[in-house]
Amino acid sequence: MTILQSLDAYYERMAARGEAEPPGFSREKIGFAIEISEEGAPLAVIDLRASSGKKLVPQLLSVPAAVKRTAGILPNLFWDKSAYVLGRTASGSNRTALEHEAFRTAHLDLLAAASDPGLVALRRFLEGWTPERFDAPPFHPDMLDANLVFRLRGDMRLLHEREAARTLLDGRTGGDGARVACLVTGNTAVARRLHPTIKGVNGAQSSGAALVSFNLDAFTSYGKEQGDNAPTSEAAAFRYGAALNGMLERASRNRLSRGIGDATVVFWADTSEVADEAAAQAAENFFATAIEPPDDADQARNIREQLELVMEGRPVEAIDARLHARTRFHVLGLAPNAARLSVRYWLSDDFGAFAQRLAAHYRDLTIEPTPWGERPPSISWLLLKTTAMLEKYDNIPPLLAGEVARAVLEGTRYPRSLLAAAIMRLRAGDDPATGWHAAVIRAVLARDFRLKLPDPHAPESHDRAKEELPVSLHRENADPAYQLGRLFAAYETAQRMALGKVNATIRDRYFGAASATPASVFPILMRGVQNHLGKLRKSGKGVWLEREIEEITNRLDDHLPRSLPLEAQGRFVLGYYHQRKGQFVSREAEAELAAADAEEHDNDE
Repeated sequence: MTILQSLDAYYERMAARGEAEPPGFSREKIGFAIEISEEGAPLAVIDLRASSGKKLVPQLLSVPAAVKRTAGILPNLFWDKSAYVLGRTASGSNRTALEHEAFRTAHLDLLAAASDPGLVALRRFLEGWTPERFDAPPFHPDMLDANLVFRLRGDMRLLHEREAARTLLDGRTGGDGARVACLVTGNTAVARRLHPTIKGVNGAQSSGAALVSFNLDAFTSYGKEQGDNAPTSEAAAFRYGAALNGMLERASRNRLSRGIGDATVVFWADTSEVADEAAAQAAENFFATAIEPPDDADQARNIREQLELVMEGRPVEAIDARLHARTRFHVLGLAPNAARLSVRYWLSDDFGAFAQRLAAHYRDLTIEPTPWGERPPSISWLLLKTTAMLEKYDNIPPLLAGEVARAVLEGTRYPRSLLAAAIMRLRAGDDPATGWHAAVIRAVLARDFRLKLPDPHAPESHDRAKEELPVSLHRENADPAYQLGRLFAAYETAQRMALGKVNATIRDRYFGAASATPASVFPILMRGVQNHLGKLRKSGKGVWLEREIEEITNRLDDHLPRSLPLEAQGRFVLGYYHQRKGQFVSREAEAELAAADAEEHDNDE
């Protein structure tokens, strides 16, 4: 099923819940309603805006579907911005008079034979209106450039909601032109010339952008123009546009609140395989909380426990009786691209498959001690902590974010660039002791290992116990890069205990070089650590640390590697983190380190 077919089908679910606009209507930001008398005289201006913090923001109201404007002048019916409706704008554009005349002419033609009091009132208003009247009450400057609608005195409905207006609008939806086979439904109908405008994608034009468009000859074929290149009926185009715009609203439960990188992500379930609305909604709720775990500690613990059940091989029905593994599920990532939208990824599969892949993602991230507590990290938060300079969302590499999201949701290998980005951030000064980078590095390497493992029953299969990356400190690990990371952490501890707080630690000065070219760096570190251990020895401290360093050194060859490839640098980071967090296993070590911390704190004061 294609993107447009899936959106077309989802519209039916939205309509059944009363969340979708009827054909020919769309939800737009409306600021004010002009109340007019039956004679067409303006009586009052009703402020429709709602409070949002310290600001007043327009409401989203159902109005006749917005026209798609490019460079031309096209009025909307029964509503529009102040330039079209009243001939006034804050900027004083040269087009304002033409825009107002287009709005006036379109409505006078449309309402010429109208007999409904509300429609007659609007016709009379436009016949008698001049832009200069805006300078007198009840009009005021806040209305400039806002979207405006009309209301008849004594009627709480807006003008376009009256039955006569609906009838008039319904009579204009037929469309002219040759009938073709719709690519979405397969039915024969007149193709829509311009596909609907999609709003709500982060970074895209505020007026909306096109998911499907043909505005250059290079995009067309066989001499066809605009929508004829991808014939979609008026009805199907409306439905997919309404469904996608509905999910992209800020308050939508089918949208990730922050997105992933530069991609705005929406998701939805359908009932094509399992005709159960409850199963579809349960799948959407589970996916939303698994991708973006809630801040509430109890809810975060609950989703973590549910993911652990899936990790253990339990079916999704064991998590929630409403869930069904065969519920069809879709995920769409959209990114801005000038006046168009780019599809970062489009993933469609059974919900059970998505649940298993999310569980596998968190299993691959598992590291002890965990750096994020009870709340599993969202994909965006993980990228923020490990790849973004200064931990700013704008600095997350957008293409990398899309590749990571695809890897998580498809269950494929993480991009190698994720490993490179995490290591690069450590070289740039990020703290490897936080554990975020180590968790990402372990996830990349663990998944690579798991996905390329041969058949465990084959005679030539590898010994999994020797090769799989450890979750916590593994003293007997045979990998030299892992042991070098442990050794670096032990050297750092010796410096800290001997010297206390210093302006630049060996981690600040040597971590990147030690992880990439150990043979050139560790001899320098070894000379320094002997001085640190000698100072500790004089004060009767550090015996346990000397034993720790000796144990690690005995596991290394006499000749250190001249350089480490990227994967080995990742194992170095993992060994460093495990040693840094897991080396203090004796009461002696804990007491001495606590004393060093207290002394450092006293010196700071």
